[in-house]
Amino acid sequence: MSDETPYEQVTHGLRIRVTPEFSDEQSTPEESYFFWIYTIEISNESEHTVQLKSRLWRITDANGKTEEVRGPGVVGQTPVIPPGQSFTYSSGCPLSTPSGIMVGSYQMTDETGRLFDVAIPAFSLDSPYAFRSVN
Repeated sequence: MSDETPYEQVTHGLRIRVTPEFSDEQSTPEESYFFWIYTIEISNESEHTVQLKSRLWRITDANGKTEEVRGPGVVGQTPVIPPGQSFTYSSGCPLSTPSGIMVGSYQMTDETGRLFDVAIPAFSLDSPYAFRSVN
C-alpha cells in the first residue's frame, strides 16, 4: 500500500476519498505500459439519500496528453448511498508514461430527482519509474 495520505474533497455533503497505488504486477515499463489501481470511498455526510448516475474522468499523462472518459455508474454499478453510509470501489488506469494525473466528477441524484455534480479531487499517478527533478 502507498504511504501517502489519500486525496479527499467534499461537495454537497459527499466526501470523496481517493487512494491510488502503482501496480508493479500489471505494468510492463519496458513496453511503456504503467498501471495504477485506485480505490475510491464515497461517504454520504448529507441528509439525503443519493444515487451515483455517471462519471467523468480527465486523465493526463506525463506528456500532457489528456483523455476524457465518460460513462454510466462505476464498475458496472449505480450505487444508492443513504445518509451516514459509504460506497467503496476499486478500478484501474493504464498509461503509456510513468506518471500522470486523474481528476473528475460524479453526477448524482437525490430522492427528489435533482441532478448535481460531485468533484473527484485531482490525484497523481506516480510510479517508481517516474523521473524526479528538483528545481
